[in-house]
Amino acid sequence: MMCTHYGPATSMLALAGLIASVFKAHLSWHASVGADSEDHTTWSPTVTINSDSFPPPNSVTPYPEATQIVVGDGYYQLSKFLLPGTHMTWGVNLGLDNVTNAVNMAKSIVKAFGASAVKAAGVTLDMIEIGNEADLYKNNGLRPSNWTVQQYVVDWESLAGPVSEAAGLRRGGVTFQGAAFAGTGFTPRQIFDLGILDGTPGKLITTISQHRYSGAFCSGGDFALSSFMSKASVRSNLTLWLPDIAASKQHGLRYILGETGSIACHGAPGVSNTAGAALWVIDYALQAATLGIEETFFHEGIGYKYNFFQPISLNRSVVDGSPLDPPQPPHVMPSYYAGIVINTLIGQTGSAKIVELVVPDDNVSGYAVYEKNVLKRAVFVNFHAWLLSSTGTRPSVHLDLSFTSGSGVKNATAKRLVIQHADDTQNLTFGGQSYETSDARAGGKITQESVDISKGLDLLATEAVLLSF
Repeated sequence: MMCTHYGPATSMLALAGLIASVFKAHLSWHASVGADSEDHTTWSPTVTINSDSFPPPNSVTPYPEATQIVVGDGYYQLSKFLLPGTHMTWGVNLGLDNVTNAVNMAKSIVKAFGASAVKAAGVTLDMIEIGNEADLYKNNGLRPSNWTVQQYVVDWESLAGPVSEAAGLRRGGVTFQGAAFAGTGFTPRQIFDLGILDGTPGKLITTISQHRYSGAFCSGGDFALSSFMSKASVRSNLTLWLPDIAASKQHGLRYILGETGSIACHGAPGVSNTAGAALWVIDYALQAATLGIEETFFHEGIGYKYNFFQPISLNRSVVDGSPLDPPQPPHVMPSYYAGIVINTLIGQTGSAKIVELVVPDDNVSGYAVYEKNVLKRAVFVNFHAWLLSSTGTRPSVHLDLSFTSGSGVKNATAKRLVIQHADDTQNLTFGGQSYETSDARAGGKITQESVDISKGLDLLATEAVLLSF
């Protein structure tokens, strides 16, 4: 999974009259492999790579997850195919409640990252996670219906001790990623109070992970894209975690969203696979950073509706599972453009600091980036939904940009994320360029416009603009 990594900064900066919490940001590649699959995985010495069992596809879930996965050492060595410099987190099975299997998985993971091919690829192992969304075990049959957070801590420690010893985990080396809860049934604050950090394996927890979605499509349903494209909804969805973020920081731990996306269970058609979702990703990821969430991992999988890209050819529609003849080749999805916009905003210096801007419009959000206390870039997102069914003149908002005295900023260049309709699933451009090419490389001539700061600029409904100063 592609991830933008944000770390806290100590200073505060202002733009448009706002002094807000600031976060230092730098781009790095982090990948987390596990999610629901980690609790369906067993290790076998007789399997070379993996052997999987899948349920049949259906219209709600055209590309279901495997219900049983058996892996060998070669499975974890597939990490060598990720980009050089990628930092990885691998998950091991807590759901099975089998110490031997958890130890075998962990030993195989560590063995893979000692292999010459993985080392040569420049891919490193940062953390191991034990169990995925354990707060849901009492609902999915992995534990009794009366299973409690107290029992979770006991179970986690019973596996984490042998796993840490077998895998050679240590501070300053490979450590544990903790929690990975789906909701508020179990919380980091609860397990802290129960003493999980006091035991020998708990002292190896360096990062707390929680998962978050804006809804669920597990059994189908209808979701209104215009309601999903909501500045207020993004904020209420994320501020829910503020007490856990604060508690994690108080214990000296990093806090991340280890799995997230628009709508759970692989996304909802007409929402997760649309251009409107790209605008949501921009605001969601940047808002998370301002709240102290240091990393945001967007869930990806073969044929998922909320993917940033589809990595292989698909022979079934991601929307309803209907056959595709010919198959659809690998391609980027609208949310891919959000990643491009965010990475452009952050830049490549490793010194970016992100500030949320006060924008007095319920549909428009804004963020600025500073490098060495100098304003460099800003992005604005207009959530007002312009749909295929919309009629009349497409509305816009006018942005008047005000600065603190002495800033000296008079001009900027603008690159727009151009979207025809919020419910489109293709034909986006950023700065005049399309990434919907055969190899996902930018195609077309870069288009920028000059902005006179004294005059401001207009932003269409369902559009984002990135300013460079």
